[in-house]
Amino acid sequence: MSDQDDQSFLALVNAGAGSARADAVDAVVGELGRAGDVELRRTGSLDELREALLGADGRRVVLMGGDGSLHAALQLLWDARQTWEVGPLGIVPLGTGNDLARSLRLPLDPVAAARLVTTGRPRGLELLVDSHDRITVNTVHAGIGASATAKAQRLKKGLKALAYPVGAAWAGISAGRGFRLRVEVDGNVVAPGPEPVLMVGIGIGGTIGGGAPLVPGADPHDGVADVVVSTSTGPLARLGFAAGLRRGVHVERQDVTTAAGKVVEITAESGTFRLNSDGEVTDHQTSERFEMHADVWRVVCP
Repeated sequence: MSDQDDQSFLALVNAGAGSARADAVDAVVGELGRAGDVELRRTGSLDELREALLGADGRRVVLMGGDGSLHAALQLLWDARQTWEVGPLGIVPLGTGNDLARSLRLPLDPVAAARLVTTGRPRGLELLVDSHDRITVNTVHAGIGASATAKAQRLKKGLKALAYPVGAAWAGISAGRGFRLRVEVDGNVVAPGPEPVLMVGIGIGGTIGGGAPLVPGADPHDGVADVVVSTSTGPLARLGFAAGLRRGVHVERQDVTTAAGKVVEITAESGTFRLNSDGEVTDHQTSERFEMHADVWRVVCP
């Protein structure tokens, strides 16, 4: 928006967000209010979120939340085929990981992010869409990470903060020697299937879990999906992969393959696998096809 006096905003936040975020939300609304009229709406369901998104009426929509909140909003807009029509979205990171915000180089401070919403420039972004019409805005991965998340979600109620490390250990044991997955990128075989795979990562943004660079160098604007396939299935190899992942050098390992393309297909040669898309874990499945859609939505960026 070039005319600062004409700006108006619809700020959306999950009604279930904890009281710890209340001050941040108030500060964001105050900062947006410096540039124009602001309506704050707290949505308590997907139906309420859909109604708000599709009823913005020309106002700039500002999403306050993490990758999960962004994923939910974009899925609703994709289903309604309104990802472009809703206009450039403002993102104020209020989640735990905020991985897409990191890839877009958005400020992680809420007030600074709100200020950028009023002064930044819209840029087109891509979406990854699977054969079930499910979208990914940041990363989707199969293998050990998705299994760990699924198990952690089952343990979360009882173990709370310990759920993920316990789930990861459980997944590591139950995964045995890995997952027999065939991976193709634009028709080229990246993983043939017989050799067990530890993890397959497909990135629009580059990081998961609040900054772990699973897909280093992934660019949300380039129109291609970046793929990382790890066959680091032995005990020592898994430790080496994990250590390298923390520093983003895992892609230099001989048991890690990278590729990039517009269509990615994963097929289980035996058994099943789950997918973790922006933190949401799917049911067990035997195959999936992902297609990259370039410039289908817009975000206000630096």
